[in-house]
Amino acid sequence: MAEEDKLASLRSLMASHSPPLHALVVPSEDYHQSEYVSARDKRRAFISGFTGSAGLALVTMEEARLWTDGRYFLQAAQELNDQWKLMRMGEDPPVDIWMADNLPKDAAIGVDPWCVSVDTAQKWERAFSKKQQKLIQTPRNLVDEVWISRPPLELNPVAVHPPQFSGRSVADKLKDLRENLVQEKARGILITTLDEVAWLYNIRGTDVSYCPVVHAFAVVTLYSAFLYVDQRKLSSEVNIVMKENGIEVRDYGAVTSDVTLLASDQLKPISSTNATRASISESGHHNNNSSSTNFIWVDPGTCCFALYSKLNANEVFLQQSPLALAKALKNPVEMDGLKKAHIRDGAAVVQYLVWLDKQMQELYGASGYFLEAENIKKDVNTIRLTEVSASDKLEQFRASKEHFRGLSFPTISSVGPNAAIIHYSPDAKSCADLDPNSIYLFDSGAQYLDGTTDITRTVHFGKPTKHEKACYTAVLKGHIALGNAQFPSGTNGNTLDVLARIPLWKYGLDYRHGTGHGIGSYLNVHEGPHQISFRPAACNVPLQASMTVTDEPGYYEDGNFGIRLENVLIIKEADTEFNFDDKGYLNFEHITWAPYQTKLIDFRLLVPEEIEWLNNYHSKCSDILAPYLDESEKAWLKKATQPVCVC
Repeated sequence: MAEEDKLASLRSLMASHSPPLHALVVPSEDYHQSEYVSARDKRRAFISGFTGSAGLALVTMEEARLWTDGRYFLQAAQELNDQWKLMRMGEDPPVDIWMADNLPKDAAIGVDPWCVSVDTAQKWERAFSKKQQKLIQTPRNLVDEVWISRPPLELNPVAVHPPQFSGRSVADKLKDLRENLVQEKARGILITTLDEVAWLYNIRGTDVSYCPVVHAFAVVTLYSAFLYVDQRKLSSEVNIVMKENGIEVRDYGAVTSDVTLLASDQLKPISSTNATRASISESGHHNNNSSSTNFIWVDPGTCCFALYSKLNANEVFLQQSPLALAKALKNPVEMDGLKKAHIRDGAAVVQYLVWLDKQMQELYGASGYFLEAENIKKDVNTIRLTEVSASDKLEQFRASKEHFRGLSFPTISSVGPNAAIIHYSPDAKSCADLDPNSIYLFDSGAQYLDGTTDITRTVHFGKPTKHEKACYTAVLKGHIALGNAQFPSGTNGNTLDVLARIPLWKYGLDYRHGTGHGIGSYLNVHEGPHQISFRPAACNVPLQASMTVTDEPGYYEDGNFGIRLENVLIIKEADTEFNFDDKGYLNFEHITWAPYQTKLIDFRLLVPEEIEWLNNYHSKCSDILAPYLDESEKAWLKKATQPVCVC
């Protein structure tokens, strides 16, 4: 369907809606407020043509606008046609303010209530009230009715995530969750985010590309637990584990009627089990008819407005899900698995760099990873490397590693100007060839049964310019500064974000994305609730020991190049000489292992402590990865990690 036909068809449905809609909001999210969604849930991408993971489309009867954040400004400008206007978050008015100011009084603004969170919907309603505008919950998704070729529903099997990788039993997690309910005087909780359901019940799936999750909801009360899922996906093993833990499995669509029952305290399991009674007994719970536990816990940032609307608003406890923090605090088994996964992943990255270095020299006459000589031009008409063919090779190296289950996100394999597109996604039909005279940035990761990985390195196989070296070095200095930070317990990621930016600020440079996010344990590559960012949300949750977080500053020069360096860090307790105010102190431990390209570093800009850190990191990198490499790869890595002596 042509782009203009999509909008025309959608506007026709808006006009015939009761009441007629002045505007329709099309969010990026699915019914679970997911960052990454399945192919059939990419409604915003279908209607707008913009394929980035974050954004919101607004269609009125006269125009169409697309809001997205700084990671995607360049990509959106390239992908949107002239029917759409790009709205840059942080620069243009937010969507709710724009709608309130520009749509007529009494305007009816439609949205699928399954695809918008409680927080967002209530924020919009407050903005609309000034002009008596109304947020209309559409009974069906209008984009779905226009999307004739919408991908079909897939039946992907669900697997049990065993204790050797999860580190905690379902019973133990349910016990802790019920203790949280009692503490907050709640009699139940509605769990809607896919990674929280997967983590709580120790299950994994493939319903969303790159994320080992299952399309499912969960409800847990003081006395019962439910899983809402397409039961055709469940094996006998999964059903046995659910039964053993007192979890009743119901159809995915039954969550709507069951939440209504939950609101009136009428949601009961068909049959009770000894496992359920045991968990209640261990938690010390009593009569659930007590008026002191009459609330239903709902996470307003992740629960869809459709399910929230089934509850009694005055009996809802709106607060972030306790599972968000519990999942972020890795247990010893998860921590050990993450470290091992990152070692294997680092070996794959080194093998890729060795292969790529050889290919660039043989095919393009490049001076290579180590030298800065001018390139010898070669005829590459017959054999060439592209951003996609190169990233496919990286995936092959990862796929050879133990416990590999797939990539953790689409690989960002980007050359020259494409590297300036922060979340660039190369297409095999239109992607660029590798260029020995340009910077190459690759941001990639994998899903292993014992952990999720995410790493970025930036390299040059020719002769980098003085400016490129200065920018790379500034990014590296920020990367080192954040990774070496030591800070009091209770410090949040908003406070630390500046450490990665100061070296760039010195030159009047910066970047438009956050600096760090949590990493799942064979779960989502982007995991909260904590983050390191300039955004206010980074103030909400303090960093704590046993969390993971990335360290990924960058710099992007539109039309020229992009630079980013990323390692995964573990937050741990610091051994300090003093302990002011008995706060306790924290610091970071790197668990990502891959060399930094020294020929891109201007060592005159590094202080001795930074050079010492680089040498120590490279020494560990060589020692840790060597057992996973063959002799030629070891020799390459030894050369790439040679200590630097600046006299």
